[in-house]
Amino acid sequence: MDIHILGICGTFMGGIAAIAQQAGHRVTGCDANVYPPMSTQLAALGIALIEGYDPAQLDGVARDADVFVVGNVVSRGNPLIEAILDAGRPYVSGPQWLYEQVLRDKWVLAVAGTHGKTTTSAMLAAVLEHAGLAPGFLIGGVPLDFDVSARLTDSGFFVIEADEYDTAFFDKRSKFVHYRPRTAILNNLEYDHADIFPDLAAIETQFHHLVRTVPRHGRLIVNGSEESLARVLARGAWSEVERFAPRDVPGTGPDWRIGGDGAIELGGAPQGTLALDAPGRHNQLNALAALAAARHVGVPVDVAVAGLARFRGVKRRMELRGTAAGVTVYDDFAHHPTAIATTVDGLRRRVGAARILAVLEPRSNTMKLGMMKDALPASLAAADRVYCYARNLGWDVGAALAPLGPRAEVHEDLDALVEAVGAQAKSGDQVLVMSNGGFGGVHDKLLARLRARAAPAR
Repeated sequence: MDIHILGICGTFMGGIAAIAQQAGHRVTGCDANVYPPMSTQLAALGIALIEGYDPAQLDGVARDADVFVVGNVVSRGNPLIEAILDAGRPYVSGPQWLYEQVLRDKWVLAVAGTHGKTTTSAMLAAVLEHAGLAPGFLIGGVPLDFDVSARLTDSGFFVIEADEYDTAFFDKRSKFVHYRPRTAILNNLEYDHADIFPDLAAIETQFHHLVRTVPRHGRLIVNGSEESLARVLARGAWSEVERFAPRDVPGTGPDWRIGGDGAIELGGAPQGTLALDAPGRHNQLNALAALAAARHVGVPVDVAVAGLARFRGVKRRMELRGTAAGVTVYDDFAHHPTAIATTVDGLRRRVGAARILAVLEPRSNTMKLGMMKDALPASLAAADRVYCYARNLGWDVGAALAPLGPRAEVHEDLDALVEAVGAQAKSGDQVLVMSNGGFGGVHDKLLARLRARAAPAR
């Protein structure tokens, strides 16, 4: 089958491309915004990529396409989709194509939640790999244990990052309702995606729809400390349920608990101690959820703990990008105040009293709308200095960050931001870059600026 993918450089659609190619299909695609790591991954796979959405593709690279797989980045008015509709060519959403072509015959382990989906999915895939199950997977990032975001195997198990964002311009349900998981992690749930959901209740309804698709003999692995998830389950749960939580959360409800020291309990009985390189309390909970899900498919706890001890992390999740002039630069995907706060806290726990210079791009649709602006100062409070890139935002970033006082700077010019960070950073500092986009290559620019500063001294 020949397939042409619209929006191929998104992490999900790029994963679809990789899986389709491994399944023997001829794959081409197009997109308007191209940046690593997905553009690099597609190039390595030899998948032809067309820049833009010119309808001429129907007479060119996509002339023989049997079906067009449409990403949710594509909306009505897009010139290529209008031409496809006018021509009566067949099209399908990415999630529907994935279910029909791959997931239908697999034991699907889905990881849902506002935060931590990518890391938890990568942890779960790594644990199953360590246990010899060789799972297929599609993850919204590139796990360092695999160096690809997606793969197809002969295994009966498939791990998927289950996103609540809508499916396509013609299917406004959340993507995850297509996956039909037998094991589903509900990691956490709070308000996000303000461009498509009016409030938290609307997102809870989509999670309720996901819960409805899990069979009776399936299992829900649920964060027991989240009131929003408790409300979701109160609307109906027809599957086995196991809850997890930090050990210091009061009550006896959670089946799984983990202490700050990594000690794991199941039903109050010790299960071993987690040794994890990924920093932060949130990553301990991510790992605990992955461990519980792996146990559902038969992986013993001690095997899962050993696999997690070897987990190397995910690109763009507290990824070390380099060190120059004694300054360490990290890249992280954090783009929601809760994720920003947990990321800064995780780095603080790792580096102690060292200065943290947070460099933030409010780029997600929710952030661009200013829906989370009041929560930003508190999320960045543990950083010593804050540099915010505020180009093309429709709200006053300076006013929002005013509670941080002189610790916060706002820049509308990227080069000026790089210069400011480069001038202020000193040996021993930790620069934490946070964005869900390419951020104009700011990481390399910062490292180049720091190296240039250090050159005369050498």
